[in-house]
Amino acid sequence: MDQIKSNRNDDPAILVEKTQAGDREAFREIVRLYQQKVFVLAYSFFRNREDALDIVQDTFLRLHEKIRMFEKGRNFQGWLLQIAKNLCVDYYRKNYSRRKELESEKNLDELSPAAPGDPAGQALDLKEPLSRCLERLAKQQRTIFVLKHFNELQYNEIAQVLNISVGTVKSLHYKAVQNLRKHLTPYLGVQG
Repeated sequence: MDQIKSNRNDDPAILVEKTQAGDREAFREIVRLYQQKVFVLAYSFFRNREDALDIVQDTFLRLHEKIRMFEKGRNFQGWLLQIAKNLCVDYYRKNYSRRKELESEKNLDELSPAAPGDPAGQALDLKEPLSRCLERLAKQQRTIFVLKHFNELQYNEIAQVLNISVGTVKSLHYKAVQNLRKHLTPYLGVQG
């Protein structure tokens, strides 16, 4: 019985309805469920933890303001990530347009915990090289790869979030995977 109740508490449609009715706890649950996904999206844009955290905060403030505009039947996660993406673009234009691209020493180690059941295994061994290789991808390829593999979005959801065609998403994802393969080859061939 508790598991059924738990699943209902995680249902975005129910949480949105409750939030639209003024339920603060439901809004907190939405934040809990989606803050990491918003962070990963923002981090893929800026490669800077502080800027990504600013976007997370701004996204949920904007969500709180606009939650009543969400139309029942739409993909909530796609809608929320679209808000985050728009804020990323605005933030980038405002704060990065006159500066050279910032190089961050941070990497995806913070974003990708070890795979379940593999606490100290092979997944950890590739985190650092994967992070370095992801940084070498073009921004849009990196964003699509992160949305697909870290946020687990489908191609059509990524297309909606980035406002590009599904074909473009598939093409850029394919190129990202090919580029990552090429960049990761030296790391995969090394025997420890």
